[in-house]
Amino acid sequence: MFIQVFHGALSDPGLWARQVDKWRAEIRPLTTGFLGFTTGTTRDGHMITVVRFDSAETAGADSSLPEQGAWFEETSKAFAGPIEFHDCPDVDVLLGGGSDRAGFVQVMRGRAKDPAEMRRVQHEIEAELERIRPDLLGATIGWESGGEFIQASYFTSENEARTNEKAMADNPLFQRFMAQIDGGLTFYDLAEPEFA
Repeated sequence: MFIQVFHGALSDPGLWARQVDKWRAEIRPLTTGFLGFTTGTTRDGHMITVVRFDSAETAGADSSLPEQGAWFEETSKAFAGPIEFHDCPDVDVLLGGGSDRAGFVQVMRGRAKDPAEMRRVQHEIEAELERIRPDLLGATIGWESGGEFIQASYFTSENEARTNEKAMADNPLFQRFMAQIDGGLTFYDLAEPEFA
C-alpha cells in the first residue's frame, strides 16, 4: 500500500465540497490504483485528506491523468494558501486499518526518534488497544523518509474517543510508544469525516 496525504487551510469550503463530489463522479472511475480516501475539515477550517493506493506506481499514474490535473487546478482555488503533500511509501495498519463506520477520525503528524523501534512497540500495543479501546476501530500509519509519520485513527465517536483516551495515559506500553516521538505532534480532528 502507498499513502498520500494533502492538507491546507480552506477559504471556500463550498467549492471544496463540490470538488470532492466531482472527483467521486468523474475522476474516480478513471483511476487504476485508488483504494480509498478519508477526508475532513477541522473546526478551524483546515482540510486534510488521506488517500490510499495499491502502490506508488499506480498513485503516480493516477496523479498524471489530465483530468486529475484539471480537477486539482480548480480545487486549489478553495484554499487560502499552498497545499502541502506527504508521500508515504511504507504503511502500517492497526486493528485492520481504517473504517468507513467511524464517526470521528483523528489524524496526527510527527517524527519518530527510531522508526524501527516505534513500529515494533506499535505492533506490541495492538492487542492492548483492542482490549482497552473498544472505541478504536482501526488505524493506518504512513511513513515518510526521515522518520516522519502520519497516523489516521478511526473511532466510533468523538465522545467515546475522548473518554477512553484517558485510560491510555498510564499504560506502560503507551508510554513507551509516546517516548519514541521526537518533538511534538500535530493533530487534525475530523468530527465529520467523509470516506470513499
